[in-house]
Amino acid sequence: MSDRVRSVPPATLPQWTVTGDDAGRRLDQFLAGSDRIGSRSRVATALERGKIFVNDAEAGSKDASLRLRAGDVVRLWMDRPGSSKRRAGAFRTGDLHIVYEDDSLIVVNKPAGLLTVPLESRDAAPSVLDQLEDHLRSHSRRRPFVVHRIDRDTSGLVLFAKTERAQQALKAQFKRREPERVYLALVYGHPEPAAGTWRDVITWDERAMIQKVTHPADPRGTEAVCEYRVVESFPDTSLIEVRLHTGKRNQIRIQARLRGHTLVGERRYTYGPDTIRPIEFSRQALHAHRLVFRHPDDERPLRFEVPLPEDFAKLLRRLRAPSGTT
Repeated sequence: MSDRVRSVPPATLPQWTVTGDDAGRRLDQFLAGSDRIGSRSRVATALERGKIFVNDAEAGSKDASLRLRAGDVVRLWMDRPGSSKRRAGAFRTGDLHIVYEDDSLIVVNKPAGLLTVPLESRDAAPSVLDQLEDHLRSHSRRRPFVVHRIDRDTSGLVLFAKTERAQQALKAQFKRREPERVYLALVYGHPEPAAGTWRDVITWDERAMIQKVTHPADPRGTEAVCEYRVVESFPDTSLIEVRLHTGKRNQIRIQARLRGHTLVGERRYTYGPDTIRPIEFSRQALHAHRLVFRHPDDERPLRFEVPLPEDFAKLLRRLRAPSGTT
């Protein structure tokens, strides 16, 4: 049991006595029941914040696997003093990697394959927004507000607000193109010159669900601008760094493709006459690496960077390996 005991929980707290049917179950499984806390991610957050007690002893994250015995009394101290203090360092709640959180905002390192927000069809696919709602519901009455998004199969940094005022202030920064948004991408070929600016007018095709290049006079067209530089070159591919000036949907993917530099693993923007020797990769090789913006409350600069996820890093190691080795 955790050695972080700081105070005795009040006797009036919600509590459950373990019966013979639940004897031997893990603490986190017991609490995740629909008639208790309701989900494993909420339980993880409650344990992390010292809200769970077993027989009046505080249980921490390392006690999630504690096997309960018949007669154990489990209590939930949801409004425990000091337990709602936000963490400035990175931590995990359930499956979600939160890089930073305070009273106004949350920065998440999103894994590839997870939606930023639910699909309009409202299918069962999980999203960061859903998980953040679950996370915030476990210890406050707040809910997350979307500031910007990244594609489902793109990994990396995503920013959410925790109040409407913060959301409006942050979205205003993005509208003014102030935040620094830097991505890493592995593309086929070797961009020339090795650094420069890509500037296009694109429009979203609702039927095909893709971006398309269009004429500058097209009233539906919007400007897409980014800077790029080659970070590392391989025989058939290049690792590039891309800094967005505009943040259009699928922007890097289409702008790279328009110049004959399809992203490795790309499934959507692959049209064109050039022949590509495909490299096996389960998603587009794109990672939101760095995010810099001003805090919505006091305008202090905030800067976050997250390393490449293991699948992307493994791909690069494979490309760097001498021929014939793994």
